Amino acid sequence: MNSLHPPFLLSRRNFTKSIACLAGATVPTLSAKETNTDRLLLGFDNFSIRALGWKAPRLIEYATKHQVDALLFSDLDVYESHDMGYLKEIRQEVKKQKIVLHAGTGGICPTSKSFKDKYGSAEEHLRLLIKIAEGVGSSVARCYLGSSKDRKTEGGIRVHMASTIETLKKVKKQALDSGVRIAVENHAGDLHSRELVELIEKAGPEFVGATIDTGNSTWTLEDPLETFRNLAPYAICSGIRDSMVWPSEKGVKVQWTAMGEGCVDMTTLFREWRELCPETPVQIETISGFAREFPYLEKDFWPPYSTIRADDYARFLALARKGKTLSPFSSPQGVDKKKAQQEYQLAELERSLSYCRKSLGIGRKKA
Repeated sequence: MNSLHPPFLLSRRNFTKSIACLAGATVPTLSAKETNTDRLLLGFDNFSIRALGWKAPRLIEYATKHQVDALLFSDLDVYESHDMGYLKEIRQEVKKQKIVLHAGTGGICPTSKSFKDKYGSAEEHLRLLIKIAEGVGSSVARCYLGSSKDRKTEGGIRVHMASTIETLKKVKKQALDSGVRIAVENHAGDLHSRELVELIEKAGPEFVGATIDTGNSTWTLEDPLETFRNLAPYAICSGIRDSMVWPSEKGVKVQWTAMGEGCVDMTTLFREWRELCPETPVQIETISGFAREFPYLEKDFWPPYSTIRADDYARFLALARKGKTLSPFSSPQGVDKKKAQQEYQLAELERSLSYCRKSLGIGRKKA
């Protein structure tokens, strides 16, 4: 399994490049002499094909068939057992197939409206995740705070940021001893990328990094390209999809899409990705087929988003001007709804993998 260099320790050369990127400078294109090892790792999050309900062995089989480099198991139910012997078997199989495996789970914020005590307290949940990550050979333990609902609670998102930081600090020694870095995701409209940077810095970037989700960033009124630029120095994991954003009667609508089917500048995003975090896998997490409206023209919309900077919001509005209306997904008449969902999710993921390989030059294995 490839080791990941701590992204907060940038070389002088990469620091200079990152400043150039942030200033809008053009990043050099890849050399025509590039080898497969120069390409970004390409993989997927098992949530992309959640309707199939596959467990870890079947997902590894599918990943092997489609010649991906990486896998994110973003929930703990994907394992048939949390016994160390079973986890070791998973570790051996992904190593045999030359797949980088990242382990993950859901929310670990005890004050979040979406927190569940299925695995005990928030601290116990996070400790179990670290144990499983170590067992399967993952250098990453992906998790998140909550959702956009937490922005609307008393005290706003900062209350939940504080409680998440407290939970993270309780497991610091275990994480460092196991060699696992916790990768907090900007999830479902909970954290703006600048807020996630603040959380990581306060918790401790020596054991906490970022999971970049380019789809979720549109739910905090961000251009995903700017989200990437903010989080790149901390990026150790990812959940990637495209988004279509377009003006609506009350503000804007956002619909997540397969890669290359939205209005995000994917070419620039991944050109910069190669320069700033070349060993962070590109994990496809397609969640498509429905739109969400953000009615920013209504007076009661803004209090939960009052911390958003004007320049970030302006970039999001510019993105919306590039978008067009999309129709939601619906099952064809006469087709079983579950089967239609399964086929739809597989098609979205496989089109995304193909686009990444053919249009963006991502992926080290020959498909």
